[in-house]
Formats: sequence, structure tokens, C-alpha cells
Amino acid sequence: MSTDVTAPGTVPDKPTLDGLEAKWVAAWAEDDVYGFDRAAALAAPRAQTFAIDTPPPTASGSLHVGHVFSYTHTDIVARYHRMTGKHVFYPMGWDDNGLPTERRVQNYYGVRCDPSLPYDESFQPPEKPGKDQLPISRRNFVELCERLTAVDEDSFEELWRQVGLSVDWSNVYRTISETSRATAQRAFLHNLARGEAYAQEAPTLWDVTFRTAVAQAELEDRERPGAYHRIAFAGPTGPVHIETTRPELLPACVALVAHPDDERYQPLFGQTVTTPVFGVEVPVVAHRLAEPGKGSGIAMICTFGDLNDVTWWRELQLPTRPVVGWDGRLVPDAPSGVPAAPYAELAGKTVFSAQARMVELLRESGDLDGEPRPITHPVKFFEKGERPLEIVTTRQWYIRNGGRDADLRAALVARGKEIQWVPEHMRHRYENWVEGLNGDWLVSRQRFFGVPFPVWYRLDDAGEPVYDQPLLAPEESLPVDPSSDVPEGFTADQRGVPGGFMADPDVMDTWATSSLSPQVASGWDTDPELFAHVFPMDLRPQAHDIIRTWLFSTVVRAHYEQGQVPWTHAAISGFVVDPDRKKMSKSKGNATTPIDVLQKYGTDAVRWRAAGARPGADSPFDEVQMKVGRRLAIKLLNVGKFVLGSLGATADLVGAPVTEPVDAALLARLRGVVAEATAAMDAYNYTRALEVTETFFWQFCDDHVELVKTRAYGEDGGPAEGAASAKAGLATALSVLNRLLAPVLPFATEEVWSWWQTGSVHRAPWPTTDELAGDGDPELVTVAAEALAAVRKAKSEAKVSMRAPVQTAVVHAPPAQVALVEAVRRDLVAAGIIAELTVSAGDGPMTVEVVLAPTE
Repeated sequence: MSTDVTAPGTVPDKPTLDGLEAKWVAAWAEDDVYGFDRAAALAAPRAQTFAIDTPPPTASGSLHVGHVFSYTHTDIVARYHRMTGKHVFYPMGWDDNGLPTERRVQNYYGVRCDPSLPYDESFQPPEKPGKDQLPISRRNFVELCERLTAVDEDSFEELWRQVGLSVDWSNVYRTISETSRATAQRAFLHNLARGEAYAQEAPTLWDVTFRTAVAQAELEDRERPGAYHRIAFAGPTGPVHIETTRPELLPACVALVAHPDDERYQPLFGQTVTTPVFGVEVPVVAHRLAEPGKGSGIAMICTFGDLNDVTWWRELQLPTRPVVGWDGRLVPDAPSGVPAAPYAELAGKTVFSAQARMVELLRESGDLDGEPRPITHPVKFFEKGERPLEIVTTRQWYIRNGGRDADLRAALVARGKEIQWVPEHMRHRYENWVEGLNGDWLVSRQRFFGVPFPVWYRLDDAGEPVYDQPLLAPEESLPVDPSSDVPEGFTADQRGVPGGFMADPDVMDTWATSSLSPQVASGWDTDPELFAHVFPMDLRPQAHDIIRTWLFSTVVRAHYEQGQVPWTHAAISGFVVDPDRKKMSKSKGNATTPIDVLQKYGTDAVRWRAAGARPGADSPFDEVQMKVGRRLAIKLLNVGKFVLGSLGATADLVGAPVTEPVDAALLARLRGVVAEATAAMDAYNYTRALEVTETFFWQFCDDHVELVKTRAYGEDGGPAEGAASAKAGLATALSVLNRLLAPVLPFATEEVWSWWQTGSVHRAPWPTTDELAGDGDPELVTVAAEALAAVRKAKSEAKVSMRAPVQTAVVHAPPAQVALVEAVRRDLVAAGIIAELTVSAGDGPMTVEVVLAPTE
């Protein structure tokens, strides 16, 4: 692997940031600067490798500035560890399966998947999508998904290269690739064999638009208008009123429920009431979840209106009368025990239309007490959906996650404590999520572009599947697609016929595949030697909103498969928010396109702003701040040009002895900066590392360079050793600062480095305090800067040039500072153009009396 990006070049006359991204992205790629040397890593101790479980972005999605910030945070950490001499394993993945990809393909090509259609080998999508989506086979649809995601991934890679991510672009994985599919299917088969995965027919949160099940981690509450309907049930001694927002679910009612301590309804417990309109007799039961203060205090239990219904149904062992189908319409036939005639008024209607008709029927029967009372209430949605979720009974696959097992829940909480969280308080989010789970992880989806379950079922003589005897794919055959592959012992013509077989129709949830990102990236299936070396990985970087999904699910899979946590550290980034402190998102219309900002201010400016966002903290997006970052990058170019071009400092001066006290003081102060920045980077506090480095950088440029440049030119009338000392101090400081800033400003630092050093600054060693050894007094830097600032202030207030001569300057300093001012006398006189400098001891802080030379 070559890292000689360039031999030392010449300092340009007019350094500029323009074009640096294209120049250095190409050079880094040509010389494989960021390549992971597998052989060298395996030959070295594990501590010399730093492995990152990079978040695989959704390839079919779109990026905003928030993504750029969070990925920059990871890259800063990766660059730092690479400079400390570690082998950085930094792959990139693409999360290219799931609903977002399917939706994009549907809209882009104007097609929809119809699994009943045969594969058309010659199919080509319409040149222009029509008004109605064209139905195509599942295999044709998957091919279009793969075609479009490949294009999207190329665009993403181009953007990430411009952002300066130092990933190894030869090590890229896709969550839908053959390797990923095999890994996901193998892990699932292992889960199934150990009893950690199971299939069950049960009430399931269901998105009627996508026609798929939704997991608890994918829910979000949205405020929606509704209405309470006060409805009379016929009781043993008179009407019993309930209040509901879902009157259309009356035919699904299986009981009324009240709190066991509610004296109003205690006489009814154990008795029955009759539903209005339908005349179905249902029991009145008691349960602790009933809320006496909500509505009338007694509620109807329907199968199913909300998650409380599911709990009541399960714990009270009630029957089911499902009425809502997968399409969000009421099923055509009345459920068992419900009269067909009144139900026919609702059959086939959407829930909205069914509700309107049900209200009419209640009015006609006289069972609606008053008019509906408008309210606003939280309604559960799929996070990517646009219609409220329903609860339908379906057969789904689950992985146990502690939601129904206290011992497993405690074990997974303990796993969280094995991880070092950055910042530490993010661990509480993990624990709160695990401890609040109320069910196992639903991992199956009724979609098409995903990893299929490696399962078939025998069909009995009536053509019905025998679910309790699944046919599993042998591990050596993975990956398989049961919709086209045939299980052992069967032939293709037995598919779908009595006595034959059928494929499991579902695919895995996208989290069920991306939860294996450490195993996929590290080669669990493909490179056991590498996997043994890098797993558990060192770092999982991610946003805090997916702790409950990606991070937790990854911990679950590693807990089961490897018996350990998947990484030692989890670095959690906050959101980039708009000026109103709202999370940036495309759906809210407040997201800023990264390419616009990158082109306007340059990558280094954007990365500088990203580095200012502390781990775990939300950060407001403000373009004004980008200008500050751009100014820093430009200043680095300019000071590099001055030190290397104007003063002629060379690489051989780095670390050369300094003889002047102020030069030694500069390096002593820099030694403290290196120590603090290194400690901060080791603690993943890149923000603090940048703060201390940048503060010193501006002091170096504004004060020290101005103070010593006359001596460096050899124009101060002093000995030649003084000029050599100034150049050595400047060269050493420039080298150290270049390396300290390299993780944040990769393009400007590489440009300056190329003017006088061999190889890439990103393969140069991170600066250490040992290379800045000496006995300089850091306080001298402060005193010298303070005295020079006072002289400048006097000139500024007099509105004269900084080159205007000073007739006399009298410095009154505390006794302890007098010797320090004297030590810098020659440089102070030269920098301030002072004819006569007097230094005296005095009380209080330093003051400087300045008399400007008269002008002619």
C-alpha cells in the first residue's frame, strides 16, 4: 500500500481552497492512502487495530447536512487513530433493502410488485412512468430495486468522497448482497435452532398502505383529530354507556372492561350486556388497565382497536372477532356470532366510511347518546407511513428480545453496561427502551426487496401448509430464495400443489439484516480470520434516535450468536436542527442539501462546523458558522505560505534546536496543547480537541508569527542564531498544527503538507509531547502577546498603520513578569517598531504607555 501522495512541491503564489477536494480525493484514491492493510493488521496485536461499525446509509434515501455532520464525527475519530499508528478497519455499507427502496422504485419506474405474475426475462420498465403503476413479477421488481440502488450508491459514494470520508472504498458491503443474505439467513437459522426465533399467529400492528407488519421500535405517535362517541349497550338493569373513538369496531366487540376497584361497575362484573345494532351478548370483565377517569370509566374490548385491546384479549383469554383486513377495509363476511344483515352495511368499506355508516346506524337505533365530541389524541403510525396503524391477526416471525422474558431483559441490560457510551448518559436511553419492551421483536415483513426467510412448508393433502414442520435450507446452500429455489426432496412442479410445498412468503425486516452489520463487515461468513481479529469492533457510531432499533438489535444478535457485545464503544451523535431547534428531515421540508453547502463553503468549512457539535448534543445549523470554518482553512494556507514561502522554512528545521526564550516558550505552550488535544481525542471529545488546537492556532498566527518574523528574516540586527531559532520554532509549530488539524480539515492540511513534506499528512504520526521537549516557559507567550497587543491597540486607536514607528514604550509589569518582558525585548522592539523600550516593575496588571513617533 503506497502512501506517498506526493513529494514535497513548491509553495503556490496564491493558495486557494478552490479545487482542493477534487485534487486530493483523486490523489488519495490513486495511492490508496486509506486502504486497510489486512496482512499487517493480522500480524500485529489486536490493540493496534481500530475497527469501526460504520452506519450503512439507506441508499434509496436522500442525505441532508445532519448526515454529513454525524459521518464526519466518525471520520475524525478514524483519522486520529490512523495517525496514532493503528490499522483502521473502516468499511462502508449500503442499507439497500426495505420499504424506502421499494417506494422509490415504484415512483421512479412507475411499477408495482405482483407476486402472482411470472418472471419476464425481457422486461424493460416504461421510459416515462404512467398514471397507473404497471404490475410486474417479484423477480422483475427485485431486479429494478438492484438496478436503482446501484445508481444511488454510486452517487452516495461520490458525495462521501467529497466530504472527505477516509473509508476503505475497496471494502464496501450491501445489506442485500449474496454475502449479506447468507449471513442473515445463517444467523436466523441459528436463532431458530436455539429457540430464539419463532413463528406465531397473533395480533400485529399493521400498515394498510404498505401491507406489512410493523415492529414496536418503528412506531411513532402523531396527534390526530377524532371524536368520542357515547354509545349505549343494553345492560341487565338499563343502558351501560361507553365512550369510544372507534365505533366502527362494534362488530369486533368481545367484552366491556372496567377497573376492579370502580364501584360503579362492580355489580356488572360477571354479567353480560348486549351490543347495540348487532345484538351480540358480551361479558363485562375487570382489569387493572381500565381507567376510571377516562370517558365513562368502562370501555369496550375489540379485536383489535389498540394495544390495550391486545393485552386484555390475551390476559383475559377472550375470543376474537376480527373485522379489519390487510387492506384497511372491513372484511366482507361477518365474524363468528355477529348477524350478517347489519354487518353487511359495513362490509368492504374503509374504516373511515365504516365509521360514518356506523354512526348513522346508531342514530337510527337510538343508541348514540348525543353528538360525537371532537377531540385531538395521539394515534400510532408506522414511522414511514401516512395512515394510522390497524391491528390485524397474522402469522409472523419473532426473535426473543426480553419483552416477555425478565431474565433475558436483565441480561440485555447488563450487555449495555459492558459498552462504553459516549456520552455516558445515552446508556440510560438504551436501558429505558429495553426495560419498557412489551413484546418480542417482530422481524418479518410482507414486502419483496429484502432477505427472504430460508424456510418452506409442506402442503397437506388439502393443500394447507403444515406450519409446525418447516423445511429449512441447509447452511451450505445459503443464500436461498424460497420463492424460486426448491427444498430438498421436492421438485419444482410440486410448488403450490397438495402434497407439495410452498415458500415462506415474507422477508426479514431491514433491522434484522442491518443488525448484523458487524458480522457482515468483519467477515463472519467470508473471512473467519479477520472476524476473529476485529470482533468485537471498537466503535459503533450512530444517532440517538436509533438506539432502540439498530443499536439494540445489534446487541441482541451478538448476544445470541457470539455471546458478547459487538463493540466496546458506542459514540452517539445528536441531531442537526433548524433555527427553531427542530430535527432536520426531508419530510418536514427543513433539510439543507449537503452538496449546496459543500460547494458554497468548501468541505473543510463544513467539517469544522460538524466538529463543533459535541457527542450526543443537538446542534443548530447556521450557515454563518461555515464562514468561520472557511476562514480557518484559508488562514492555514496563508500562514503555511508565509512560513514556508516567505521565510523559507524547510522540513529539516522541524524539531531543530531553538535558542531564543520566546521560541522555546511557544513550543512549551504547544506541548500542553498536544497533551490536552490527545487526551480529548482518546475520550472521543473531538470538539474539545479542536477548541484547544484552534485557540493556539490563532494565537500563533496573530501573535507569535508577527512577533518573530523580523528576526526570522534576519532583519532585527541580532545574531544569525536568532533567525535560525525563529524558523525552527515556526517550522515545528506548523508541522504540529498541521497534524492536529488534519482530522478536521483534511484538504487544507494535505495541501500545506504537500508543499514541504513527503507522503500524506494523514499517514504522518500524530504529534506527541516528546517531540516538543524543552524547558521553555509557556507564560512568556502570554506576556509577549499582551505587550504586543497593547502597542497595536495604541496604533489602532490613533488610526495609524501597524508599521507606524513608536517613539517610546514603557511597560509596567508585575515583578514576576519583568524578566519575561526583558526576554522578549528584541522581538517586541522589532515587531512594534519601537525606538525606546523601558520595562519597570509595578503594581497591578501589565500596562503599556505608548508614544508614537511624530509624523512629518
